[in-house]
Amino acid sequence: MAKKPGALRKCVQAGWGILSNAYVKGFLPGGPSIYKGELKKICVPGMNCYSCPGALGSCPIGSMQAVFDARQRKFAFYVVGYLALIGLLAGRFVCGWLCLFGLIQELLYKIPTPKLKIPDKIDKPLRYFKYVILFVMVFALPFFVRSKYGIGEPFFCKYICPVGTLEGGIPLVLLNDSMRATLGWLFRWKLLLLIICILSSVFIYRPFCKYVCPLGAFYGLFQKVSLVRMHMDESACVNCGLCAKTCKMNVNPCKTPNSAECIRCRECINVCPKHALSMGICDNSVSKDKVHPVIQEEKRRSKKDVSR
Repeated sequence: MAKKPGALRKCVQAGWGILSNAYVKGFLPGGPSIYKGELKKICVPGMNCYSCPGALGSCPIGSMQAVFDARQRKFAFYVVGYLALIGLLAGRFVCGWLCLFGLIQELLYKIPTPKLKIPDKIDKPLRYFKYVILFVMVFALPFFVRSKYGIGEPFFCKYICPVGTLEGGIPLVLLNDSMRATLGWLFRWKLLLLIICILSSVFIYRPFCKYVCPLGAFYGLFQKVSLVRMHMDESACVNCGLCAKTCKMNVNPCKTPNSAECIRCRECINVCPKHALSMGICDNSVSKDKVHPVIQEEKRRSKKDVSR
């Protein structure tokens, strides 16, 4: 039986999620709350909470906020540079192939319920909200606003991040009796945000990725110049519109194959009847004179049929 398109990607997502959270001892009763070894100095590419009992690496967003020195106004150039390098290499490929929370949202979306289509006039402005989160909650506030100890607080991780609540907050509370007695409004607030995120994921494809995730916003800034990118062969495309109808991130690959919203899931590539779309390193698009004559003839016939 043929493997469904996207099955490999989900396996990679799940495998990376397991590998990133492979510190099994952290989940055992009476064991250490979180891993604090040398690997914790390295950021994983996707969203993965530092405080998850099994996490072997650090969350990139948490790391960017944690190393800000609000007292001396020092910027985290080495962390931002490391993440910029990932963005230049892969763009939002990380979101589609290496983010565990993205996989969780996708699996929730598979629950058989009526799905919501957000109107473009609402959807498009909402896409910019994640950039507001990135520049305000991740960069500006931790950089300029000091805590009572004189350091910048991790505003996004502390007040918003549902990934931290799911992977870190809930497991730590379940494994540690003493922590349950200290729960307050902040945990309840973040639990509410997580519930909203989970429920919305059942009806909307990857709502956190589309509208909130600052890491997706950061990687999206490099989408058009990253080494891994989409390619559209205009000479093979017959403008059937199947790729745009298939894309759950509401991207039209024919017009903007390297949109900042594309997560490189390859579903548009799988559905294209003329193989006009591809994903690869840099620009390997096919020129018109190199297209197979049969494809050129099919395109001419398709255009004639449309004109009739």
